Amino acid sequence: MAIEEPKFTVFLQEGDCGIRDYHAAVAAEVTVVGDQHAAARKGFRLLAGYIFGGNTRRQRIAMTAPVAQERTNEKIAMTAPVTQTQVDSAWKVRFTMPSGYSLATLPEPNDPRVKLKAVAPARFAVVRFSGTAGKENIEANTTKLIAFVKAHHLCMIGPAALAQYNPPWTLWFMRRNEVLIPLEH
Repeated sequence: MAIEEPKFTVFLQEGDCGIRDYHAAVAAEVTVVGDQHAAARKGFRLLAGYIFGGNTRRQRIAMTAPVAQERTNEKIAMTAPVTQTQVDSAWKVRFTMPSGYSLATLPEPNDPRVKLKAVAPARFAVVRFSGTAGKENIEANTTKLIAFVKAHHLCMIGPAALAQYNPPWTLWFMRRNEVLIPLEH
């Protein structure tokens, strides 16, 4: 069975880079501290707990792709388990909920760290790449995407985010990853 992905329309596509207009959605999100990989694992576990029944109705919610991760500038207490400060690195990790749900129809998370939020329609510059989502690969593709944005005289309005589409057991060369940067519309 296919895994649902966020809906978008392609505004422009040039090779691996493009501009997409994403539709409104609902997401479950956590903010966790750690390096990028540790934060992704912590965030994934917390969000998976929610969709696998860790909610007020003990309801299972279908998995979607991708798992999105971005740095935040918000300071996180050391007692909390994806944003960055000089001392700590914090990250927001997000699952987009299946399109059949709204904020009103989703069950409340049992874990107070899991937050449900409406995501407004937005335009993003996107670069798609395969392989591992290691630091060097992410940085190289972010640099490539920023050059694409500048070449098209577009205005970035937020930090880059990483989107990973495959489970960890997927062979490295078959993995689908994207870097997304929000744009002024």
